[in-house]
Amino acid sequence: MAEGRLPLDGIKVADFSWFGAGPICAEHLATFGATVVRVESETRIDSLRTVQPFAKGKTGYNVSGYFNNYNAGKLDLTLNLNTEKGQELAHRLVAWADVFLTNFTPRVVERWGLTYDRVSATNPQIIAAYQPMQGYDGPHRDFLGFGQVLTPVTGYNHLSGFPQRPPIGLGTNYPDYVINPGHTLIAILAALRYRRRTGKGQRIECAQLESSVCPLAPAIFDYTANGRVQERAGNGLPYAAPHNAFKCAPLNPGSSAPADEQWIAIACFSEAEWEALVEAMGGPDWAKDAKLSSAAGRKEHEAELEQHIGAWTADKEARALMEELQARGVPAGVVQSAREMLADEHLKERGYYVYLDHPETGRSAYDGPPFKLSKTPGRLRAPAPLLGEHTEYVCREILGLSDEEVADLLIEGVLQ
Repeated sequence: MAEGRLPLDGIKVADFSWFGAGPICAEHLATFGATVVRVESETRIDSLRTVQPFAKGKTGYNVSGYFNNYNAGKLDLTLNLNTEKGQELAHRLVAWADVFLTNFTPRVVERWGLTYDRVSATNPQIIAAYQPMQGYDGPHRDFLGFGQVLTPVTGYNHLSGFPQRPPIGLGTNYPDYVINPGHTLIAILAALRYRRRTGKGQRIECAQLESSVCPLAPAIFDYTANGRVQERAGNGLPYAAPHNAFKCAPLNPGSSAPADEQWIAIACFSEAEWEALVEAMGGPDWAKDAKLSSAAGRKEHEAELEQHIGAWTADKEARALMEELQARGVPAGVVQSAREMLADEHLKERGYYVYLDHPETGRSAYDGPPFKLSKTPGRLRAPAPLLGEHTEYVCREILGLSDEEVADLLIEGVLQ
């Protein structure tokens, strides 16, 4: 591969997705060289464009950090797919593409004429990836939902939170960010390899429900093997004590602001780790109590144990304490906020966050490539596009429309 080329150079992607799971997958493809055309509509704005955080003092559809972070490096086409001509243009884009991607519900895909039988008739070599929430068959095929719905439906919420309290979820739409886009990305790469060998395209279905259930295998196995339904356990684990986050001295002395709170996570999985923690605490008398002499005893009296540890950490500087405990072999880590993440010396050294200049939000931090290839590392080549920023370019340079055709379609509201 020539110097400077990326592994997916030459791959063309028609990204008919929105919110998280689809756009994040397509962004990974763009990061590693694919040309990705993101298809949007002013008639039904991708709600991520309206979700905070916004660039300070900015308003409009182009200033959401949420949206921008997951759409870097794409071209943006605004197209009204509720029109016949809009659907015709969609199929012209499919004819150009190697990969078609959508996470709209089955009935919307059907209404827009983007089912596999239709897109494969337009382009027999197309790799068409569908990410329906619950699949294209079954009694729940038309259920609507996003990551915030998948977390309770798939069982994450049942396991998230503290005993005797209502489920609280994960605090984020976890399936949208990691599981669904990652599984779909792998499937697309496998299909591309198959097409390179055989010349044949194919349909991919990554039902977000099933994709999200996979990481919960231990809980499922616990029930099938032991008949035990796992319950919410807060930060605890059945085989570790202590295993929690403990408050430290505030970042700014005397501050009570939540942003200045400092916490440290401490975990002991073995007798050696517990003994090292006791030594770090100066061998207090309470730690010599016989009831804490075994892992089972520490687990049984975990609440009392954690009160003592919390009192010890309360006046400590979190990062210095973390370094001391790690040096002694005790698993410990500072609980970092977004502020600390951006300043993290390790991530800085590795160059994880990428700063790009956006025409409306200015210089902003973007998540960098999620993995590194030694010969062909991915890179973020451009910030997220403005809504409809490349409509005319895509129509002329990719779809081959004349200036007059573009003007007519704009007047008719097919292009937006």
